[in-house]
Amino acid sequence: MGKIIAVHSYKGGTGKTLFSVNLAAAYARQDKKVCVLDMDFRAPSLHSIYGLDGSEYWLNDYLNGACEINKVLIDYTSQCKCDGTMFIGLANPTTEALRDMSSKDRKWEMRALGRLLSLKHALLNDMELDYLLFDTSPGLQYSSINAIVSADLVLVVSTMDASDIQGTKRMTHELYDLFEKKTGILMNKVPIEFLATPVERESVYKRFENTHTLPVLKVIPCYCDVLRAGGTKIFTRDEPKHPFSKHVEEIATKIERI
Repeated sequence: MGKIIAVHSYKGGTGKTLFSVNLAAAYARQDKKVCVLDMDFRAPSLHSIYGLDGSEYWLNDYLNGACEINKVLIDYTSQCKCDGTMFIGLANPTTEALRDMSSKDRKWEMRALGRLLSLKHALLNDMELDYLLFDTSPGLQYSSINAIVSADLVLVVSTMDASDIQGTKRMTHELYDLFEKKTGILMNKVPIEFLATPVERESVYKRFENTHTLPVLKVIPCYCDVLRAGGTKIFTRDEPKHPFSKHVEEIATKIERI
């Protein structure tokens, strides 16, 4: 059976979404069958990164019970430039949809959780996906909690910012420990000068490991050209030899062993 991965963060701006789409492309390049869903209903962005206008139905419609998941999924394989298969499920980016999703109550969220849990059968079993990725909202939104509950593994993307480190510590202790989820930390956008020598790299790891009980899966340097691309390029697809792409591929390999 395939694996569900939720990519989460304490706050926005960590590079969580960019990592999600690059991880999905890395698996597709490895001849895997992958699907990535935009679970950030307050600020959806996958439609922009993938250059898609959406389909007749959005992921919002699936969670509302208005359609089945196959109506939402867009086959992105031909644009993926990969040996595998890729599907995308988009969240509705319109202002009306953002307001609607922000107004949902606890009862709706419980029903939505049931719909998410059923994806394990619909996508992992029936469609035989190898990986289903949830790109979540930052923080402790209900939609993020539902995605974490539904996932087999959670990847938390953090930066070197002190408030991010402390917020991630609180969030993982209060949430992930409760659900007993397999969780790993990705340290992203780390200044390259902090990683110049083995001693300096070790000090970066310790900065997190002294704060968290969770394992640091990878330290990813801050690459100016990745920032300059502004989400317009999927590096593991467009520049597979780029150092950032190599980091993502190494993480993909680690996940397969978890």
